[in-house]
Amino acid sequence: MLTCIIRYQIDPTKKAQFETYARNWGQAIPRNGAELIGYYAPHEGSTTLAYGIYNIPSLADYESYRTRLAADPLGRENYEFAQREGFLLREDRCFFKLASTPHGEQP
Repeated sequence: MLTCIIRYQIDPTKKAQFETYARNWGQAIPRNGAELIGYYAPHEGSTTLAYGIYNIPSLADYESYRTRLAADPLGRENYEFAQREGFLLREDRCFFKLASTPHGEQP
C-alpha cells in the first residue's frame, strides 16, 4: 500500500474555494478507487498550506485511478473549478510507504 500526500500552496483569500474543492474530492476519490484519508485546510499557523492524503495499492493502480478520475463528471468539474478559480498556487505530490509497522510490538 502507498500513501499519496499532496501538499498544496493555496491563495489564503480563497480558503472557501479550497474547502469546496476538498469536499468534491471527498465524493469523487473514493468512488474511483483510492482510499481517501482526507483533505486538510489551514486552521492555525500557515494560511497557505493545505494537504490531501489517500492510499492506493500501487503505482499501477494509481495510473488506472487517475484515468477513471479524469473521466468522472465530478472529477472533471473539480479540475475545471480549480483552474477557473485560481486558488491552487502550487501542488506537490509524493508517494510514501509505511515503514513503522507493526505498531506497538515490543522487540
